[in-house]
Amino acid sequence: MANYSYRKNVGLPFAEAVERVKESLAREEFGIQAEIDLARAMREKLGGEFDDYLILGACNPQLARRAHAAETEVGLLLPCHVIVYRNGDTVNVAVARPTAVLGIAGNPELMRVAQEAETRLIRALESI
Repeated sequence: MANYSYRKNVGLPFAEAVERVKESLAREEFGIQAEIDLARAMREKLGGEFDDYLILGACNPQLARRAHAAETEVGLLLPCHVIVYRNGDTVNVAVARPTAVLGIAGNPELMRVAQEAETRLIRALESI
């Protein structure tokens, strides 16, 4: 595990893992603002094979509002990123640590928001 993320092997087929991730994020009041199918983009642009890899941009509106109030340009660091990827036969889910991402701003109020977001993302990850 990288020092900027939390990861879990979910032991599910890729498509089912994606749905479970979305459900668990919704329970923590995160909506999906963006989906980037990196595998499809790589296949289309570069050809060849590429394991399933989906990037989800997750946003909790209440936390985003507080983050924006604390730091106007926080949008450069949002939304929270969640990835679902297949590595051979293994499907993993990883979430970026908001405390690591937002910590670069050096804003104490923003760090309080990041800590709450991180707690919620960890709960979502654990519930998959």
